[in-house]
Amino acid sequence: MASDLALSVGQAFVTSERRHHRSSMATQVPDGELLAGRGACAVIADSPWRNAIARQAADLAVRGFLADYFSTPLDWNVKHAATRVLRALNGWCYSQSRFVSGGSYVSAFSGLILLKDQGHLFHAGDTLVFRLRGAEFEQLTRDHVTDLGGYRYPSRALGMDASLDIDYLNLPLAQGDLFLFTTQAMRGTLSPSDYVQLISQDASDLDGACERLAARAVEMASLRGYGAEALCFQLVRIDRLGSSDASASRGVLGDGLEPPGELDVGDELDGYWVEEVLARTDRVRVYRVRDAASGERLLLKAPSPQLSERSSYLRHFVYQRDLVKRLRSPFVNRLVEFKRPPTRYYYLMRFVEGELLGDWIRGHVAAGLEQRLDIARQLTKAVGALHRREVIHQGVHPDAFIVDQHGQVVLIDFSSCCARDTGTTAAVALAREVGLSAFSAPEYALDGEVGRRSDQFSLAALIYWLLSYSDASERGMKARLGLAQGSDRGGHLPFQTPMQSLRTEMDLETLHYRPVRRLVPEVPESLDLALERALSPRRELRFRRLSELLVALRAGHDPAPRAGGAWRQVRQVRQWQLIATVLLVILLINWWLG
Repeated sequence: MASDLALSVGQAFVTSERRHHRSSMATQVPDGELLAGRGACAVIADSPWRNAIARQAADLAVRGFLADYFSTPLDWNVKHAATRVLRALNGWCYSQSRFVSGGSYVSAFSGLILLKDQGHLFHAGDTLVFRLRGAEFEQLTRDHVTDLGGYRYPSRALGMDASLDIDYLNLPLAQGDLFLFTTQAMRGTLSPSDYVQLISQDASDLDGACERLAARAVEMASLRGYGAEALCFQLVRIDRLGSSDASASRGVLGDGLEPPGELDVGDELDGYWVEEVLARTDRVRVYRVRDAASGERLLLKAPSPQLSERSSYLRHFVYQRDLVKRLRSPFVNRLVEFKRPPTRYYYLMRFVEGELLGDWIRGHVAAGLEQRLDIARQLTKAVGALHRREVIHQGVHPDAFIVDQHGQVVLIDFSSCCARDTGTTAAVALAREVGLSAFSAPEYALDGEVGRRSDQFSLAALIYWLLSYSDASERGMKARLGLAQGSDRGGHLPFQTPMQSLRTEMDLETLHYRPVRRLVPEVPESLDLALERALSPRRELRFRRLSELLVALRAGHDPAPRAGGAWRQVRQVRQWQLIATVLLVILLINWWLG
């Protein structure tokens, strides 16, 4: 496509029989969806020359990074994907080095990812990356070395330590930018003016430019009396920038398709007959349809026809489709591939026979604690599936889940979902546009930082509501606790103060958790304590991970030592302090009397 990123690449090695390669470099430019979502990548790695497996270490770093990076989920952003890959690769290299005699899987590493009009540079060690823009020659990396006794030792590198500290640089790209990758072996040979002159002699032949750089480096090293037997150069030029909005030339929704018009029962679209209109809002249309060819029932979701000019929401609609496409969990609804080319823009999802969670609990008021806990565990796994994809849901409430005829919970609503690194302002704006609920975390009302712990609060509030749902207890608690959104009876919330009424940080002090055991005495104390922690008005006091809440929901397991809160830990410490004091007094009395 004309909007795709286009690069030119050149390389040159200098080696000798006495000293083999200890460096490795490569550039990979995928195509199609992978190029649009992951960009192109140029990398270089260099291992210490005293390393017996230097070449293997450098090759492993380059090949391992390229293979793993281009296999990461496309809904991860570049920084998160590359960082995850580098840390995993670092852990493997570090652990395997103990099995190698006379060497290790340690190498300096620099990787530049070019996506649309942005560059993302990741660096650890002493490899070098320069940018040549016109006559401006700039070094983008800094050396991670320590000088001891006249020798330079790497202070940071891939595989050197169990943890890896990575330099990250984001830089805007321009057409014609040239990036040079090389190793520390060329230090003291070429000056910035040499680079500019030798590359500019014939910038159309990048292999030739790399050969000129290598030849001049060898010549200068010889004149200065030291060897230059392990040099490598890689040049990458941006011939054409990728579009910052890859769908701009094809319309916001892509492929030139428009949203379908209003559909009613009995209408047909691309071989799908509308059986029921499930939702018709100002943003979206949801229909239950039947495939005329196979008879299969499906959900058809399309943007509202009135939103054809509101590209911001349409882009989010595309994001929802791509998110559902990549999720793989039995607790999350899945996308259904088209069997015929669509003529309008929409997507299809599996139709789940069942009831919304709010309707299910109304019809199962007599459900026991274990059955409700089973539903709660499934709710947690559904939200956790999004968190593993670095996505926050922001809209956890009863109508976001369906319970099928077998008691299986399925997440069906993704209208508030956004990437974890979207930014608080944009995330909160999206959540408010879709609509906050009685289960929303207090930070949404106070414009605080939102993230996975915000979902944790909403999920814990929903579990509290699920466990406490009861016709019998409704009359006495309704006025004091409030009624959960989407229910007409029996749904209790853990705080008297509605989250939407909060105005300042001081208002958080008015939120006092009401133990669920007061409503449902058979709830284990450890679970009540876990819910109290997950529902802390202060985001930083909640569980670090959703899996910790899931542990508390498992029957027969007592997570009280971790979930009991700071007051419980303090009480235990004071008990032991008292015992120790008493023993000390007895010891002193025996010593004095003796």
